[in-house]
Amino acid sequence: MIERIKNILISPKTEWPVIEAENKPHLEVCTTYVLLLAAIPAIASFVGTGVIGYSVLGVRIAGIGMGLSQAITQYVSMVGGIYLSAFVIDMLADTFGAKKDFNRAFSLVAYAYTPMFVGGIFYFLHSLGILASLAGLYGLYLLYLGLQPMMKAPAEKQTGYFVVSLLVMIVVSVVLALVLGAILAVFFIGGARVL
Repeated sequence: MIERIKNILISPKTEWPVIEAENKPHLEVCTTYVLLLAAIPAIASFVGTGVIGYSVLGVRIAGIGMGLSQAITQYVSMVGGIYLSAFVIDMLADTFGAKKDFNRAFSLVAYAYTPMFVGGIFYFLHSLGILASLAGLYGLYLLYLGLQPMMKAPAEKQTGYFVVSLLVMIVVSVVLALVLGAILAVFFIGGARVL
């Protein structure tokens, strides 16, 4: 796993063909990669929000309930977002002349999420959370690079395929995070405390 993380982050152009040749089932990629790495931002969010806390107008706020809510939201959003994004990319494949294959679409999205998984460590400190978001931008680049080898997207349609997929994924991710956050806030609302 460490080798895959290093290769996809440092040399994605050579790693995507290797991933494509493996053609692993989505459940295998999920259980051996996604579920493990999605724990990084979830645990960091729990510690950052629930234990260390953050300051609002000079008042430090922290709470185990808030931390649990953040951790669950983070974990479910990542795993659910990968599945939903893979579904969107697979669904749009025919429209852009790409090869329809959910397993490859899932691998594409899962490995493109690698910078967000690794960058999720920055959620330990609330003020560094923006760095996790910046890592996500690199993930978009990885997704773009992987469309051709993984989904066999024609070069002339690759950009359109990427843009439409990205727009749908953004909408899905925002809606998923908002709904999940609202549901969890009801359960954990009493967990915050001012320090």
